[in-house]
Amino acid sequence: MKAAVIFQKGGSPQYTEDFPEPTITNRNEQDTLFVKAVAIKNVDKSRASGEHYSTKDAKEQAIVPGSDGVGLLADGTRVYALGITGMLAEKVVIDKSKMIKLPDGIDDATAAALPNAVAGSAMALRFSANMKVGETVLINGATGVTGQMAVQIARIYGAGKIIVTGRNEQALQSLKELGADQCLLTVNDEAFVKGLKDIHQHTPIDIVVDYLWGHTAALILETLKGTGAFTHRTRFVSIGSMAGDTIQLSSEILRSVNLQLSGSGLGSWTKDEMKQLITEIIPEMFQLAAVKKLKMVTRRMDLSDIERIWDMDLPSGERLVVVI
Repeated sequence: MKAAVIFQKGGSPQYTEDFPEPTITNRNEQDTLFVKAVAIKNVDKSRASGEHYSTKDAKEQAIVPGSDGVGLLADGTRVYALGITGMLAEKVVIDKSKMIKLPDGIDDATAAALPNAVAGSAMALRFSANMKVGETVLINGATGVTGQMAVQIARIYGAGKIIVTGRNEQALQSLKELGADQCLLTVNDEAFVKGLKDIHQHTPIDIVVDYLWGHTAALILETLKGTGAFTHRTRFVSIGSMAGDTIQLSSEILRSVNLQLSGSGLGSWTKDEMKQLITEIIPEMFQLAAVKKLKMVTRRMDLSDIERIWDMDLPSGERLVVVI
C-alpha cells in the first residue's frame, strides 16, 4: 500500500507504494480505516524523530508516522479516529472506542486538523485550569494553530476577557476576529511587562495558557510575583515549549503569589478526561466547525509529496494536511 515511512530513527519519511498492509489482531476492539486526510502536527514530527518524551525508549524500526486522521470505514461511514498503526498510509488499524462519526458540513482536512488543536487548548482550559464563565484568560503564543483554537474555545467556554500575546502585531490583531479582546506584543520586555502589570491590576488574570515557555513565560511569572499582601489566584498551564524547554524560576514567586502551576499534554490527562475528549469535547467542536462557528485554516498536500513537505514552513496559524 501507499505510505510515508521513516526507515531510520531520526530520519524523514519517504514515500513508498509497497509497504505491507496492517493486520487487525482483535476484531472486537479494532477496525480498518481507509485514510483520506491526516494533519501533520509538531507532536508527530517530534515523536517521529524520537525527541518527544513519549518516544524516548522507542525501538529502532521502520514506522509510519501520524497518530490520528480522517477516513472511511468499510461500510462508507466517515470518521475521525486515533490510529493503532501509523496514519500516513492508505489503510490503518484503529481503536473502535476512539473514533468519532463526522457530521455533515465539515470537510476532511478540517476534521483531520481540528482535534489536535482542540486537545491542546480545551483540555487545558477545562481540566488543568478548571475555567469558569467570566474569567480572564491570557494566551501566551496565541498566533499558532493551537493558540488560535484556544482563543475560540475560551470564548465558547464563556471567558470574560481574552488577552493574546505574540511577536507579530498583524497576526495578533487578526485574533480579535476570533474573540480576543486585547493584544500584547512580546518584542520589547519592558513594554510587555508594563502591559501585563496594567492588565493584572485592573482585570486580574485568572488563567495563563502558555504555548511558549522560555523567556516570555518567565516574564509572566515574574510579573505575577507578590509583595507579601494577599494576591489573586492565577492558574498557569504549560502546553508547549516553542521558546525553550527550561526557565529559571525563583521560589519567591511560588511563595509570594496564589499560583497553580501545571501542564497539559500526553501523560498528564486522566483516563476519564481522555474519554471526555473523545466522547464530548471533540464531537462538540466538530459540530461547531460544521456550522462555521469554529475556524481552522489548512493547507492540503498529496501523500506522494511527503518528502518535500514534511519540514515545510507554513504561515502562522495554518495546518498542513496530507490527503490520500
